[in-house]
Amino acid sequence: MKELHDRLQQLYTKIQSVLGLLRIDEKKEIVTKLEQEMQMPSFWEDQERARKVSTQHESLKTQIDFWKGMYDEVISLMEFAKALDDAPDDLLAKEIEERGVSLEKTYASSEFYVLMDGKYDDHAAIVSLYAGSGGTEAQDWTEMLLRMITRFCEKKGWMVTLLDETRGTEAGIKSVMLRVEGSYVYGHLKSEQGTHRLVRISPFDAEGMRHTSFANIEVIPEIDHDELVIDPKDLRIDTFMSGGNGGQSVNTTYSAVRIVHIPTGITVSCQNEKSQQQNKIMAMRVLQSRLQLKKDEEEEKERQAIRGEVKAAEWGSQIRSYVLHPYKMVKDIRTRYEVSDPDAVLDGDLQGFVEAYLRWKKEKQVS
Repeated sequence: MKELHDRLQQLYTKIQSVLGLLRIDEKKEIVTKLEQEMQMPSFWEDQERARKVSTQHESLKTQIDFWKGMYDEVISLMEFAKALDDAPDDLLAKEIEERGVSLEKTYASSEFYVLMDGKYDDHAAIVSLYAGSGGTEAQDWTEMLLRMITRFCEKKGWMVTLLDETRGTEAGIKSVMLRVEGSYVYGHLKSEQGTHRLVRISPFDAEGMRHTSFANIEVIPEIDHDELVIDPKDLRIDTFMSGGNGGQSVNTTYSAVRIVHIPTGITVSCQNEKSQQQNKIMAMRVLQSRLQLKKDEEEEKERQAIRGEVKAAEWGSQIRSYVLHPYKMVKDIRTRYEVSDPDAVLDGDLQGFVEAYLRWKKEKQVS
């Protein structure tokens, strides 16, 4: 019985720690405010805002209910176990132990959410993919990565919106930008940022030679921009004819928008929306997110300089290798996590890489 008490106490301590790390009490307050906003008669007048609020409310409510349910159940089990001290019951003790084991498994499978305590981990994300040098071969690899990311998002039940796309001349994709919305999207997808390397027998080589291709994935959180003010004089806004997939008037009007932030050189294009105004709004949203992230990164570098820390820049460095020939292997260079089934990975099975990355980042922060 003492062993059962100890296990339940340990689980209770872990769950209680999670409630603090995930700031569950703060999130309850946010949910209350969101529900008050959702009950306002004018809530659906701004459908974009309404959709965003509804998505945030559902995500937070699901997380709160899950961890509160875990907490309430472990408290209940502890009370039952304590009652057994006064009135031993082998059948009840067995039932409590089985429920405790089940709860431990549930906790273990959800523990990695605790690793997502970054500033923007619970935000939506803007994901951009770019082909490296290598022409058609690299562009085909970029399209394979796009499918991998999209399949992973579909399995998570996230909403994926195509914002901008430039197709390759013969095959594949030169560049593409997506908006992904859901629960802890950025916390999951930030593991994919960097250069991805592919080794395979090229389907575009008549001699069947082995080729190495590179493509880069950029992942930034979609950030609320209430405090970020951009001077209109710092912007150059161009319009051009959309090159996206068909649709009424999509390829016949200058609906696509390109915004350049002159001081930083950051450029954002959007052509997926039907109107120029909608594309401009979305492009501005992405630009603001990139500027806010750049500001945060500069502030972090200043803090590191004050502490005297020197860390190697990892932006754009090779993070993962996908080998399809002469053997099959996908290996993350940072975490050393690897699997021997690249087909499953390219079909969106990224959870192992995500969890390995989050643990690796946490270990680096601690050390």
